[in-house]
Amino acid sequence: MEPTLNQSRGQRRSVYIAYTGGTIGMRPGSRGYRPEPGFLADQMSRLPVFADARMPSYTVHEYAPLLDSSNMTPEDWVKIGEDIYDHYDRYDGFIVLHGTDTMAFSASALSFMLQRLGKPVIFTGSQIPFMELRTDARENLVTSLLLASQHPLPEVSLFVGSRLLRANRSTKVSANRFLAFDSPNYPPLGRAGVDLEIYHGRARSRPQGDIAFRPVRDARVADLRLFPGITVDILHRILDSPLQGLVLHTYGSGNAPDDPAFLDTLREACDRGMVIVNCTQCLEGSVDMWGYATGRALLDAGVVSGFDMTPEAALTKLYWLLSLDHPVEEVRRLMQESLRGELTRPQA
Repeated sequence: MEPTLNQSRGQRRSVYIAYTGGTIGMRPGSRGYRPEPGFLADQMSRLPVFADARMPSYTVHEYAPLLDSSNMTPEDWVKIGEDIYDHYDRYDGFIVLHGTDTMAFSASALSFMLQRLGKPVIFTGSQIPFMELRTDARENLVTSLLLASQHPLPEVSLFVGSRLLRANRSTKVSANRFLAFDSPNYPPLGRAGVDLEIYHGRARSRPQGDIAFRPVRDARVADLRLFPGITVDILHRILDSPLQGLVLHTYGSGNAPDDPAFLDTLREACDRGMVIVNCTQCLEGSVDMWGYATGRALLDAGVVSGFDMTPEAALTKLYWLLSLDHPVEEVRRLMQESLRGELTRPQA
């Protein structure tokens, strides 16, 4: 669908809205809520707040088809990233309207693909559609427009339910609260209350050089959550598939069964070039593979630490690094380095 613009830009700052789909623009249908082309832009045009002189000028680019975020794939991450990259020089800030279910994955992926980002890219969406009488959609969108135009934080972030979070530190924690996302291991970049409070000291520094876009390509990555009773046969079947990388969700501070057959299966996969990243199942805290014998056994098998990365950041970062054709040891090294503020390494 062709982009739609609000009032003439004049000297107002401008924001590009990439509308990918999600609950925010849905309306009721015979089988429940569904996206409808043109509906969200029409609803926005009917509200005086979006034409207020204190608001930025904006362009809405509606994707076709509009997607429920459950249907998002890495190819869609690339589409969003290319869209922002192609319009980067024409706008002061960017908003991505996206379903909340996989928003943290898409937002994390963009944080890696958009290198040397010097303008704000804010993901937002809603738990209730824009057209409903009682909704979080209007406040999320209005506030995101103000943030994207008035506070040029040079990174990908996520705004839902009054908090601005670093994208690759965010995870969805509630299916039914307006405050649907949290950033367990990094403080918010900002809060929206009576005032818009931005904590610039927590944001990334403005980069040197021009923006670059390095997309995710065809990488073969999987995600496995350990559970009591998991068998070596299950692990072997997963690792025997043609994978390049695996995010392994372990217990506590990075622990797993120390059964020799289990560890041998991991070691064999690492020896043939698979990158296995250890992330904790806990919402808060960090992997410490040196603190317990069971964690050290994973380290000895060739598994690398994901420290305090979210599952979304770990998976998308692994996708991205494997797309760049680095040698395996370089991918393992970079998975343990903070590239976009996605992890904190403990002080030596």
